Amino acid sequence: MFWVDAEDHDWQEVRSCIVLDGDYQPRPVALAQPEGAGELPVAALTLDARIEQSLDELARACAGTDFTEWLLGSLRAAYRPGTGMAAAFATWIESLLGPHGLVVFESADPAAKQLAGPVFVRELRSPGRTAALAAAAGEQLKARGHEPQVEAQPDSVSLFHLNGIRRAIRRQGDRFLIGDTAVTAAALVEEAETSPARFSPNVLLRPIVQDTLFPTVCYVAGPSELAYLGQLRGVYEHFGIPMPLVYPRASATLVDGPTARFLGRYEFPLEDLQPQGESALNRLLQSQLPPEIEQSLKDAEDAIRAALQRVIDALPALDPTLGGAAKTTLGRMEHDLRSLQSKVIQAAKRRDETLRRQFTRAQALIFPNGHPQERTLGVAFFLNRYGPALVDHLLQELPLEMGQHWVLTI
Repeated sequence: MFWVDAEDHDWQEVRSCIVLDGDYQPRPVALAQPEGAGELPVAALTLDARIEQSLDELARACAGTDFTEWLLGSLRAAYRPGTGMAAAFATWIESLLGPHGLVVFESADPAAKQLAGPVFVRELRSPGRTAALAAAAGEQLKARGHEPQVEAQPDSVSLFHLNGIRRAIRRQGDRFLIGDTAVTAAALVEEAETSPARFSPNVLLRPIVQDTLFPTVCYVAGPSELAYLGQLRGVYEHFGIPMPLVYPRASATLVDGPTARFLGRYEFPLEDLQPQGESALNRLLQSQLPPEIEQSLKDAEDAIRAALQRVIDALPALDPTLGGAAKTTLGRMEHDLRSLQSKVIQAAKRRDETLRRQFTRAQALIFPNGHPQERTLGVAFFLNRYGPALVDHLLQELPLEMGQHWVLTI
């Protein structure tokens, strides 16, 4: 089951994706901002005619393949003018993964709120308890060297109030504040009992609501989710909900054939592609210099250093004040030799542009903009290249062992 957190209002998090264009340059593709973006829950945002422009931009950004028409067709079928943003995503992810058994649930469904109402009521009747339990667990994590993911505030209630916009609820004495509006505890509890659709859980209460609606055997979590779930055992006990097993989601980098051959041919460590700039490329090019050139430069450096050191050692017998000048001369000669070495590398770059292109391509694919591939590139890029069979391939080939980052050749 896939839980679409449709009541989140973080528009910046969902408005865009990044793909690599035909030259393997990262290209962000963003949606035009609908009315209410950043204030309303994502489920309340409606796509307008500008969605067509964004999809056209995606088509231009992606290199054309045999699968481009299929990809754009599936996206246009889901992301249509007049469709809610969350509904569009839920529709598309279900079309992609539903045939493999995935059930997609949109959390803003008002009918489901009736089932979650008792959780909201209990949170309001014991305000601050969820936050206190999570904060205590966070202190335990901190004592063991792990920074807590959620810094719960003592006056916070783990609910939002929905009335057009989503507003946090805070406790103030024997009443509550919704934004700047004061509400009695009794009135807010009654509203949760009669109109639970007006409430939404925050990050601490959302897993409780999930497992109330759908009793869960195992929760597959990303790194951030793993961190805050580590603070929730006491919260689960407080609500009388069995806490599911927590399993880290698979972590992988997808590498195509040319990139795999480049890495293997030069025995190039994948992680050395992450730093931006040309230092790693320079090291690679330097390693490909003819041995006699590299050795002759090293011999020259050693000979100059040894000869000048003999001069430095002999000078005090003649004039001690000349030692500093000799050291300066040595530094200048070493600098000039390094400059010569840099010019040699630049000559190698001009000579071997193919190697440079292979490096740049591999770096863009594996660490776009210097960040891990799985945290940067949108799935649209990979589906455009490999089509729907990519899903079958990952299901068959991606290992599920914990604690490993896998590199898969496609």
